Amino acid sequence: MTLSHIIRISRPRFWLYELGTYALGVCVGLSAGGDMHLWSVLLFGLLFLFPANLFIYGVNDVFDYETDLLNPKKTGYEDVLPPVLHKKVLWSVFWINIPFAVIGLFIPWNAFISLLLFYFFALFYSAPPIRAKARPFFDSLFSASHYVVTAVCGYYLVGAEGGITLPVFAGICWAVAMHAYSAVPDIDADKDSGISTIAIALGKKATIILCGCLYILAGLAVFQYLGFIVFFFMLPYVFLMYLSYNASEAKLFRLYTYFPYLNAGIGMILFFIFLLRV
Repeated sequence: MTLSHIIRISRPRFWLYELGTYALGVCVGLSAGGDMHLWSVLLFGLLFLFPANLFIYGVNDVFDYETDLLNPKKTGYEDVLPPVLHKKVLWSVFWINIPFAVIGLFIPWNAFISLLLFYFFALFYSAPPIRAKARPFFDSLFSASHYVVTAVCGYYLVGAEGGITLPVFAGICWAVAMHAYSAVPDIDADKDSGISTIAIALGKKATIILCGCLYILAGLAVFQYLGFIVFFFMLPYVFLMYLSYNASEAKLFRLYTYFPYLNAGIGMILFFIFLLRV
């Protein structure tokens, strides 16, 4: 297995999701009175750039093999991981991530707990015995949680203290909506493979309505921190849900391919807002 193959498994187009939430957590922590610990921030930034994504998607590709064979998204947009590579991928995931888990013993305890929670949610989203991705509502909750605890890890890594209930609630709403919307194009393939997801349980239109409401809730939850600018963050998502509501299967998939760019753009703007406050 080549390095380029391992990198492809880690889904580079999604790298900014984990790295972005981590960086946002660091900036929020610094703006709340935390201290910049450059080397630890950079080191764990490296973790959430590549090894963490390899962990998420490597485990996912191994335990999703049978269902991926029935998913048209995996025949062009992504790849099916053949069984002959499963063991090699899992070993790569382990050896690339274990040094960061060991170093985590020397960071603030609440940051370390957040790191362990990341691995828990990322592992059991795909792997048995929990395999949350095949359990409606738990699928979105587990997927959302590993993004949110990444931000929490960054927040505590710089020694910040204080309540973060509303930002965490907003993050959960945003990430649940992100996962639920991503599950909509997979409805038919997941049905064929026997997987039950939030999108299957609610149906296409109800899921899209739920996503729109969650994005609005996420914005309202952080209104006191950002003011009226939150409406500029909410509107693109609400408009995307509007376009998706009556979209054909082909158009919906096309809209879905733009989704990572929207998330990256909004996340980057939020990052710079808090960076300027620091």
